[in-house]
Amino acid sequence: MDFIFMLTREDQTVEDCLTVFEEIRDVGVRHIGFKDIGVERKTLEELNRRIKESGAISYMEVVATSAEEVLRSAKAAREIGVDRLMGGTDLDAVLEILEGSGIGYYPFPGRPAGHPTKLGGTPDLIENHCRYFTERGCAGADLLAFRATEADPLELVRAARRGLGDDGELVVAGSVDGAARIRALAQAGADAFTIGSAAFDGAFSPRKGSLRGQLRDILTAAASTGPEIETAQAS
Repeated sequence: MDFIFMLTREDQTVEDCLTVFEEIRDVGVRHIGFKDIGVERKTLEELNRRIKESGAISYMEVVATSAEEVLRSAKAAREIGVDRLMGGTDLDAVLEILEGSGIGYYPFPGRPAGHPTKLGGTPDLIENHCRYFTERGCAGADLLAFRATEADPLELVRAARRGLGDDGELVVAGSVDGAARIRALAQAGADAFTIGSAAFDGAFSPRKGSLRGQLRDILTAAASTGPEIETAQAS
């Protein structure tokens, strides 16, 4: 299972993201992302350059939910040159902007709203949205499962997995704060998860004092899900 470390806190890119990246560069995180707000555009450009130079995959997640702001962020993602864009709901318009760029797109299923974003929508709605994403050629979906307001988070994960089938990648973003939650996500069908604030705040491993220690424990938790997934599938 992939761990995407978000250089974010409270749904914004941290102001000292470049410094933080250099501090954790050699920890072994191979998926690193940031939000489209919190720092200047030139900082995001430099951060993306450093992430890709290190051999990691870069992600940008859209915080805005209005159509105009999402499209502006999609254009920025293309110009910055990220590997993957997450978030937003204006699927067709974003895909048009990204066409030919090679950027994988992971839109939000359901009805995201507000900031910090909450997720409305039933399992049926999530499944239908994810199925449509796959039909339109999206790389996967960015599911705010633990910010759900109308359904059990893991039911939404299972619904998204059904909708995406075997080809789409399911990323669960927001409020993943412990190894038990990571195991539950893996068993429900998620392929990857994001963590930002829980690492910066020390919430994932409360007895560890450093960010590097938090990230190592998260990587260990992510790596441990493989055999459990195989066992669950075989049973």
